[in-house]
Amino acid sequence: MSFDPDAYDVAARFAADSHIGQTVKGAELPYLMHVTLVAAEVMAALQHEPVDDPDLAIQCALLHDTVEDTHVTLAEIEALFGADVALGVDALSKRDVPNSMEDSLRRVNASRREIRMVKLADRTTNMAPPPHFWSAEKRRSYRGQAQMILDALGDASPFLAARLRARIEAYGQYIED
Repeated sequence: MSFDPDAYDVAARFAADSHIGQTVKGAELPYLMHVTLVAAEVMAALQHEPVDDPDLAIQCALLHDTVEDTHVTLAEIEALFGADVALGVDALSKRDVPNSMEDSLRRVNASRREIRMVKLADRTTNMAPPPHFWSAEKRRSYRGQAQMILDALGDASPFLAARLRARIEAYGQYIED
């Protein structure tokens, strides 16, 4: 895999500035931890599965929550990182619409492979131990959504699909029967 470390640096710093003061749900870790873990998952996959634009995948991994969770706009993303990154971040941003998971999967599935890989990496990272305050129903629902993501996008990356599949299986320990 070949990627531009300067492009990584600019995206990582932008994400850090954008998410400053935010923490990972259920933890006191800075939110930057989440996006860098997503980028690490993508970079690991790229070692096994080359793509046309590794920088697109890595930048979108680092920036995927900026529009959804901060004051940043898509116009700012486009101005700083280009139209392809803005399109990717837009596809990865949740919308407050009915059937939001289906909407999200439709938009991501219509995107480039690099973006589908980011979605797989994002959910893989999110399948860590859930926040202690989540109910058993919320945990079951979250695991079910992960399976939906795997079913819809798994062909984008066999490497990430296997990682997500293993995390889904391991997540069963957090669900009360």
